[in-house]
Amino acid sequence: MKKTFAILLALTLSLSILGGCGAAPAGTPSPTETPDAEDKTITVGASVTPHAEILAVAAELLEDQGYTLNIVEFNDYVLPNTATESGELDANFFQHQPYLTNFNDENGTHLVSVAAIHYEPFGIYAGKTTDLSQLADGATIAIPNDGTNEARALLLLEAQGLITLADDASFTATKLDIQDNPKNLVIEELEAAQLVRALPDVDLAVINGNYAIGGGLRVSEALAVEDASGVSAQTYGNILVVKEGNENLPKIQALAAALQSDQVREFIESTYDGAVVPLF
Repeated sequence: MKKTFAILLALTLSLSILGGCGAAPAGTPSPTETPDAEDKTITVGASVTPHAEILAVAAELLEDQGYTLNIVEFNDYVLPNTATESGELDANFFQHQPYLTNFNDENGTHLVSVAAIHYEPFGIYAGKTTDLSQLADGATIAIPNDGTNEARALLLLEAQGLITLADDASFTATKLDIQDNPKNLVIEELEAAQLVRALPDVDLAVINGNYAIGGGLRVSEALAVEDASGVSAQTYGNILVVKEGNENLPKIQALAAALQSDQVREFIESTYDGAVVPLF
């Protein structure tokens, strides 16, 4: 009897051991896994200048916190947003709020701002004409062709007395809203990235700050510049953007904090000669 009991006990223990060594149910973490561990990699899409350069400074600060920042450079204003919406990017850094709002409305995306980082004053740059007072009748002025930046360019031309816009045009203005054009100026709409290249072929161009910097232009040499203390600075501040619902992820908050750090402020102020102005 004792021998029979011993055999049964041995069999029971053997089955228990075998059961413990079997495959774990799907989704069960191994002993070395930490299912709640924070994702320490941050992939951000950015315009080359100055956004990717600013992110490179933030990357050093993030590295001290255990994060790895991957910077993906873009030369257009569409792909960074679509890639953030699809989840290919964790965030992007290239645009201002009016552009983001317009993009969401037109494309059905769900992107939101996390933090305002800096402002890039728009400038009027010389092409064939080197002085606004010498601008000839029928001169050609190139401006960005995307909605919010076109309005911004037109408002700057209006501020110089070159055109008059409809009273209700404001930040949604297009060239169709020009009510008075005493010099019969030809307003040529081009992709923002092409404006610097177009300068030899036009009299003037109104250029986004990042493309002006990338094209070797200095804001101090512009014929006219937006007032950095005016409403444009707040309206057109460049923002860190994520897909809605991701705003409070620890890594996104860490990225925002790094971008609004003293080190980034010092880098901006010492590098861009007023072409980029910190907003924090």
